[in-house]
Amino acid sequence: MLELVKKNIHMNRWKGYATSQITLDDDFIVPDTMDDVEQIILSSGEIVIDSVKSQAERVVARGKLEFIILYRGAEGGLQTLPGSISFEEPVNVPGLEEKDFVQLQWDLEDLNAGLINSRKLSVKAIVTLQVKVETAYDVDAAVDVDTGVSSGDTPVVESLRRNVDVASIALRHKDTFRIKDTITLSGNKLNIDRILWSEMRLRGVTTRCMDGKMMLDGELPVFVIYQGEGEGVPIQWVEQSIPFSGELDIPGASGDMVSSVMVHLIHKDVEAKPDSDGEMREIDVDAVLELDMKLYKEENMELLSDLYSTNRELTLQTGEARFDKILMKNMSKCKVAEKISPEQAEKILQICHSEGAVKIDETEVREDGLHVEGILEVRLLYLTSDDTQPILSAVENIPFHFLIEAPGINGDTVTQLNPGLEQLSAVMLGGGNVEVKATISLDLLALQPVFVQVITGASEAPVDLNNLQRLPGIVGYIVQPDDSLWKIAKKFHTTIDTVMATNGLTDKSVKPGDRLILVKELS
Repeated sequence: MLELVKKNIHMNRWKGYATSQITLDDDFIVPDTMDDVEQIILSSGEIVIDSVKSQAERVVARGKLEFIILYRGAEGGLQTLPGSISFEEPVNVPGLEEKDFVQLQWDLEDLNAGLINSRKLSVKAIVTLQVKVETAYDVDAAVDVDTGVSSGDTPVVESLRRNVDVASIALRHKDTFRIKDTITLSGNKLNIDRILWSEMRLRGVTTRCMDGKMMLDGELPVFVIYQGEGEGVPIQWVEQSIPFSGELDIPGASGDMVSSVMVHLIHKDVEAKPDSDGEMREIDVDAVLELDMKLYKEENMELLSDLYSTNRELTLQTGEARFDKILMKNMSKCKVAEKISPEQAEKILQICHSEGAVKIDETEVREDGLHVEGILEVRLLYLTSDDTQPILSAVENIPFHFLIEAPGINGDTVTQLNPGLEQLSAVMLGGGNVEVKATISLDLLALQPVFVQVITGASEAPVDLNNLQRLPGIVGYIVQPDDSLWKIAKKFHTTIDTVMATNGLTDKSVKPGDRLILVKELS
């Protein structure tokens, strides 16, 4: 009795994605306790996602835009106004099922704070939400055949096997990593009266999967504008990059797994505190990173691809299975160098701070790899020679394009691209020009779908003696261009071992034009 030995293969594959763009627009009244607004200096915002829920064939994302505005008051001093705009956005995803895995990515495309009057501000923003959907499926594929106890009535089965490289998601894991540090002011800085503005960004973040853990390191640049102690003192600022490294426990992880990790800065806080002498010369920094991790396990599986018998008629049930294999995992570096001329550049005395964000506009698969188009959004904060506008900011967009070489990539390849910013500098050149240099990281995971015919079932029946008698007992044969030894042996009711022994072959390779003697098996 012939029985197939099957293996259940649990797979995940990309099912599709959908994108939605939201326009947020609201007005905000300046509280009575704050000065009138004379000029907006800086505005910054972060998207905070509170929940993501699947409903029928759509995903509902709830969250808010948290923003902060730095402005110059009518009295000449600087003040900050925080606020938030909530949103709830349904994103239609045709074919979405309850069992599917949903991943949400978001991007703050544009944030614009405008002055309506001295007591009222408008905040407008464009937010892009992208929903990516994976679905889980199982395939029962034959990996071996069991013919039972050997006897005269037992099928004599010849089997053809093939090896398939398969990458499946072994683990999904979310975790947080906390960074706490203290910045001490240098001797030439004034004591802190109050903090006016703070920024934190991630730079050069790398992750590495090891047995039972995920290693993490990078830098956290921190920029703080503060009012110094004393009457009539100029605005002070401090900038420092805090290196961090650590590990997260991930039971079941192993060093041979390939990881795809998205890192978000979900909490950031700075607070002035006194030093050991009681003077306000220290800044506590508290940041929380969220890591959304997918760990892929690569496996080489041997599957049955064909069967036949010399003493039975076998009928096979087959199906097509889709497997993913890892085509490449690569971290590329894109260098950017550009001269820019900000508005009112002639008034720049000193650049206080530069910050950047990488935004991908388009990716395109071509024969030579993945072409990436995007912009580096650079924001400059600078001191001016104008006493009425002592501090200003400017935003410049620098386009970039880069080719990530990926041999074997094609239109079916599923790409997961995580951009980041590793280095950024902005230097005055004179004549109102600023030279910007940056290093952009492009972390690419490319999965290549592989479609394989698998055997899902087999039935047997007595051999058809009429068909068997029509085949010659012995025949001379010339190998054709699309032949293999397997095809030849199956067609002429013999075995590969018999063909090799009869023809004195030492391996299973044949080429067109070879002449073979084929002897029919009667067992």
